[in-house]
Amino acid sequence: MNDRPDAVAAHPENQRLPAGRSLAYGLQHILTMYGGLIAPPIIVGGAAGLTDADVALLISASIFLSGLATVLQSLGVPYFGAKLPIVQGISFAAVPTMATIASTEGLRPIFGAMLVAGIVGVGVAPLFARVIVLFPPVVTGSIITVIGLSLLPVAVDWIVGDDPHPDGSGSPRDIALAGLTVAVIVVASRLFRGVLARLAVLLGLVVGTLVAVAVGAGTFAAVGDGPLIAAPPLLHFGAPTFELGAIVAMLIVMVVILTETTADLLAVGEIIGTPVDSRRLADGLRADMASSTVAAVVGSFPCSAFGQNVGLVALTRVSSRYVVAWGGGILVLLGVLPVVGRVVAAIPLPVLGGAGIVLFGSLVSAGIKTLGSVRFDANLNLVLVAVTVGVGMVPIAAPGFWGRFPSGVQVVLNSGISAAALVAVTLNIFFNIWRRTPERTAR
Repeated sequence: MNDRPDAVAAHPENQRLPAGRSLAYGLQHILTMYGGLIAPPIIVGGAAGLTDADVALLISASIFLSGLATVLQSLGVPYFGAKLPIVQGISFAAVPTMATIASTEGLRPIFGAMLVAGIVGVGVAPLFARVIVLFPPVVTGSIITVIGLSLLPVAVDWIVGDDPHPDGSGSPRDIALAGLTVAVIVVASRLFRGVLARLAVLLGLVVGTLVAVAVGAGTFAAVGDGPLIAAPPLLHFGAPTFELGAIVAMLIVMVVILTETTADLLAVGEIIGTPVDSRRLADGLRADMASSTVAAVVGSFPCSAFGQNVGLVALTRVSSRYVVAWGGGILVLLGVLPVVGRVVAAIPLPVLGGAGIVLFGSLVSAGIKTLGSVRFDANLNLVLVAVTVGVGMVPIAAPGFWGRFPSGVQVVLNSGISAAALVAVTLNIFFNIWRRTPERTAR
């Protein structure tokens, strides 16, 4: 039954659509974000040296957790959930930090750090909703740009593979597969419209994988190993451990995630014409942090709002939060079908690398787009962006740069996103808040 017309006009997010349309629109949201959702567990699982079976479990748990988080954010319960059409997924912001920790210490310190950071995040959400002045577009744009740049080398590593030539070059066959994947995505984006255009990344993965299997560069032989239906196991990778360096790094990541989700909540409110006050914002941030805390128990990673789905709301003008809740339900269903995770885990690395070039490059584009709204005249924002990006790129340009520092410091600074967040927030306070420039602009 539809909400009353006057109520819908005042709060379009409360509109109820017929079940069939809600299901179709919800599926569209999931297909739009699916490629970005599965990339983080693949990256972090690879950094930890997990088997394909364990990576599949990470993927299934991440899909399941993202579904629960999406339902919570869109439907809401008292004090948790913004009740807006927001899709939640595994945040790219945490990937560089988690990959750094996983490569040396495994997954257990990550889960311990997530528990601490998530609980702290739930507590500080109301305060954060009031001090967002510390994170204007010049800060968020710089950080998002660094996230994308930090992840691009991962896509290149996927293309080169686990057995590169001694001179570091990749196999011509693998590079060709990656190039084919990119080409399919580009052509589909150019030729198709609507839903098909938004499925370009998925289409590229499918075509690239089929060609890889045909030329002997991939196999789905292991897809049938294991159960078809199973709930994500609790603490499958062991009990969380608590290490100071990892906790500090994850606390910084949580600040970035809070910033991302805040920006998306404000954006979707503006798109659908629903004001987002500090209370509603705090409820959304608490849901974000609560989901990230639970993720540590089910073997997943921190959640955040997915910006591409905010764009989909703007494009389709489908404002109903119940549509997004349907999408969350679809994710929950997919999460209890481990066979889906095994299929994804079997996608050849060069094909994933090709898709990664597009996905991670899109993050760089999103950061640049945000910086495009920033004023650089009569202030020091240009210096802020330059230093932030420069410091964030140090671990990429020289992985051993911080090698002589204490291990806890290394965990924080070896992640480009953590270092960039520290620099951007500090310089914003120094340039634009504590000592404002003549134009008093921090955009």
